[in-house]
Amino acid sequence: MSDNFEKKPPVTTTDAGIPATSDEHSLSVGPNGPLVLQDHYLIQKMAQFNRERVPERVVHAKGSGAFGYFEVTADVTQWTSAAFLNQVGKRTPVLARFSTVAGELGSADTVRDPRGFAIKFYTEEGNYDLVGNNTPIFFVRDPSKFSDFIHSQKRMPDTDMRSNNAQWDFWSLSPEVIHQVTFLMTDRGIPRTYRHMNGYGSHTFMWINAGGEKFWVKYHFKTEQGIQNFTDSDAKAMVAQDPDYHRRDLRKSINKKDFPVWRLEMQIMPFADAANYRFNPFDLTKVWPHSDYPPIEVGRLVLDRNPENFFAEIEQASFEPANMVPGIGPSPDKMLLGRLFSYPDTHRHRIGPNYLQLPVNQPKSGVHSYNKDGAMRYRHNGNQPVYAPNSYGGPQANPNIIEPSWEANGEIVRSAYALHAEDDDFGQAGTLYRKVLSQTDRDHMVSNIVGHMSQDVEKFIQERAIKLWLQVDRDLGTRIAQGLGISVDVPLESAQRP
Repeated sequence: MSDNFEKKPPVTTTDAGIPATSDEHSLSVGPNGPLVLQDHYLIQKMAQFNRERVPERVVHAKGSGAFGYFEVTADVTQWTSAAFLNQVGKRTPVLARFSTVAGELGSADTVRDPRGFAIKFYTEEGNYDLVGNNTPIFFVRDPSKFSDFIHSQKRMPDTDMRSNNAQWDFWSLSPEVIHQVTFLMTDRGIPRTYRHMNGYGSHTFMWINAGGEKFWVKYHFKTEQGIQNFTDSDAKAMVAQDPDYHRRDLRKSINKKDFPVWRLEMQIMPFADAANYRFNPFDLTKVWPHSDYPPIEVGRLVLDRNPENFFAEIEQASFEPANMVPGIGPSPDKMLLGRLFSYPDTHRHRIGPNYLQLPVNQPKSGVHSYNKDGAMRYRHNGNQPVYAPNSYGGPQANPNIIEPSWEANGEIVRSAYALHAEDDDFGQAGTLYRKVLSQTDRDHMVSNIVGHMSQDVEKFIQERAIKLWLQVDRDLGTRIAQGLGISVDVPLESAQRP
């Protein structure tokens, strides 16, 4: 704004571009009389003000973002034919958005919560959206449970307050959450800044090379700023001091030209390996151990420009996993397949059916579609045909693009995944606790869990949760029980509601 200080300001206008005669006074009958309906400018200002908030995102409402670029640093053409990855040194403009999951638009951004890590690549083949988190895993593995999980984290209908009791009730009844909850209750559950956390595609995706060969892949964006986290007490102090701390830090760092950078590393699994891999490679609650598939560095993500208008460029930004360019596709991950529908559907509700025509969401490549009309549509094809097939030169699909696919057979059922050799809900969480965390990390984790479960969580739910923690690690479960004043020397109660 300082750059405009010395400039002569333009004339205020209505939204139709008509000059306004006053920025301060409404049209009235005399200085003290009633206002008149013909004051179109006043009515426009009030009506627009009443409508200037679109519905906030149901999840990931509080967030921030910035623009930058992705640069390829290694040849990956042996694995994918995606055009934006086809040459070392190639740069693609990007928009990244970071967010908390459960809080509302005005909530503090330094609370214990997973962070969203979403990237829009404006490629020459259309937009590619990679929508993940700062964790390589998630709480549930079937989209049927997703809305129930979110409801347990949100405000309760009777009190309109969030409930730790509801969270632990859901978690303790859903053993598949325990890996993600373990991660969440470490200090990594509250990153110090957006710049000091990793980002992950989380899901398994498919890459396809020019010859049609297929691979399963996972995305890991490793922060070059280093991992830094808040302790629980420091984070709570920051909630009071600056509820926009993460938002402010990201903007200030870019303004100072201290541009945040992430290194993209890929885990790549040969297509055939998935069938007999020791873990289900499509289960979102699992990781692929790096000893099995070592990460390979392929590029750098750099953020170097702040949004000029937060609402237009961040609040109205849409990210959808269904946006995949040729050479990239989905996997049999049930959560991913559910999100392919859910994300664009929520954007149509939140910001309108033509949300992809908004400048921040508009692809840099040309759009040639037979979709038409709908609220707020401004892009059109003139007198071109609006149907296919047609005789008048309308766009035609390209049958030579290799579609992502895999074999599937069997009866149509409602069922959990078929288990692989080492599939269970507790093993990887136990490995994280015993082999990845330091002693200080483990101590903080126990303290965080005990503190969280001590806040109005009913005893029978505490006992049920302890049963899960004991299966993760006997020492961990015992320490949590001791912190809650519950003995594990004798069998725990049935943990059913009395």
